[in-house]
Amino acid sequence: MVRQQIPRVFAKLLYGSKFHRLRMSRGQQGIGISAAGMYGQLTTGKPVKIISRTGPKASAHYFEVQIDTKKNEPLVHENKQIEWDRPQGTQVAIEVEGRYQKGRASVDEYLEQTSIANPHVRLIYRTPEGETKDYPRAYHELPPSPKEIKPHPYGIEFGMLLKMLQESKSSTLSSFLESEFCRVPPALADEMCKAAKVSPKAKPRDVRGAIAETLYHTIQATKIMAPPTNCLSPIGEKAILSGLYKQIKGEFYTAVSRPPAVYRGNPFIIEAGLAFGKAPDSATKPEKQAVPLAEGEEEEEGDSELARVIRYANRVPLLYQQSSCATVKAVLATTWRNYGISQSRGAMPAGPMVIFVHMASVWVPFTSESKEAIAEYDEIHKEITLALRECGRRLGLFLRRRERAASEFRRRNIFELYIEEVVEACNRLKGGKLPTEKLKAQLQKIASSRTGGIKTDETLGKTGAGPEGLPHSIIVTAEGIEGEVPPVAPSLEVVAVEEPKSSADSRRTGAKKPKPDKKHTTSDAPAPSAPKKSVSVKKLANKSRAGRRVHRPRT
Repeated sequence: MVRQQIPRVFAKLLYGSKFHRLRMSRGQQGIGISAAGMYGQLTTGKPVKIISRTGPKASAHYFEVQIDTKKNEPLVHENKQIEWDRPQGTQVAIEVEGRYQKGRASVDEYLEQTSIANPHVRLIYRTPEGETKDYPRAYHELPPSPKEIKPHPYGIEFGMLLKMLQESKSSTLSSFLESEFCRVPPALADEMCKAAKVSPKAKPRDVRGAIAETLYHTIQATKIMAPPTNCLSPIGEKAILSGLYKQIKGEFYTAVSRPPAVYRGNPFIIEAGLAFGKAPDSATKPEKQAVPLAEGEEEEEGDSELARVIRYANRVPLLYQQSSCATVKAVLATTWRNYGISQSRGAMPAGPMVIFVHMASVWVPFTSESKEAIAEYDEIHKEITLALRECGRRLGLFLRRRERAASEFRRRNIFELYIEEVVEACNRLKGGKLPTEKLKAQLQKIASSRTGGIKTDETLGKTGAGPEGLPHSIIVTAEGIEGEVPPVAPSLEVVAVEEPKSSADSRRTGAKKPKPDKKHTTSDAPAPSAPKKSVSVKKLANKSRAGRRVHRPRT
């Protein structure tokens, strides 16, 4: 961060980054970090401490700043150059009074969800309880940098148009429309002026009142090309799969990125992901004795939990006001029963499932200034619904394949139960001169062919060719992983840290480094991907048979 901007960024409210440009970024009105520093100033009276360096050859600058609440100006208490062990970056320290808690809508959940949507980033979190949580990098490709664009005519309000007309330096109204907006060529600018009955050579400052209102409605009624989409930087299917696979244990993962769309002149992209099931080691249950059920009695299902929805806007997690968000409304409006998932009317789908939805846009329409929920526009609702339906179709295909695998295994098992008796009976008819092993092999081959044979194996992915018909998906079984497996799939490490009794500086170096897992690597270098293994009919069938109870009508 440039030295001259540091005091105003951290100690001046409304020093924003998105008032005069349209580009996908995390910056908004310039309240967040300044308000956090002001809260620390009010509760503890201590300043915000910043260390920043722009590059390895530049000097590191140290600042201590506070906010002058009367003038809304930064108060710099200390500004000096220091030695810093980081080649570049920014470090911010704010001391506040508060209560540390875990669970939903906590700092822990925020960082976990941030790690899912930003798998190219490594996060190290030291909790007040003395633990260190390491969220390693899971995707080694940086997202493309978005470019800045001019506002689209469909995306401005009437008041903003009046302000732009008065502040414009253009000499004519036609040149104003051409230079201040995107997708407005000279011919189209002249056409809009003529349709509004305004001279194209009129001065922009002279356009006001009823004339300006007529011009505004004419612009909104004119057919204009959609804005460019190079101002957006979506996460991508592979990165979403890497983030979900790293943080959430499951059996099936899939991700979808929709084509760019436009609402009110603002381009946006909707991305959705889905993680279903539990890890194979935790999903395996001991078989229970079959107990007859009375009429009207239901089975005890372990998957009675409701699905969890994690929402993002420009890679930032949204933890609050879930019921007011367009994302959740689209999830509720989707008929998940069509994809093999139970769902009550007006409720979330039931089952061990995490639904991921991300909106990337140059201007996210939030429901309020707190930026906690996405407003419901028809275009946004439609794109979210289409993305969720595609994820649901892939999930339904996976569930049908798994059920078919269990059914084929049961049929094959029944056939094999009688092979020994058939071979013995045939051998007795032949007077004990029949080659029993050859006949047994032939009957087993017939049983395999009658239960699908090679076609069933290909459908179930036993040939090792990956999940056919399931693009951008991962399937996890007890025998292995197949699909678009990320190169690095580390697990979350939690390491206890002994608090030293010396100074605050030694507290930084007192944390123990997390021990690498034997199964996963936590280094930043990419590890070789896991080998693709076939899906076992027997494994899937046993998983489906576990805990199954027999329905019998009461007599």
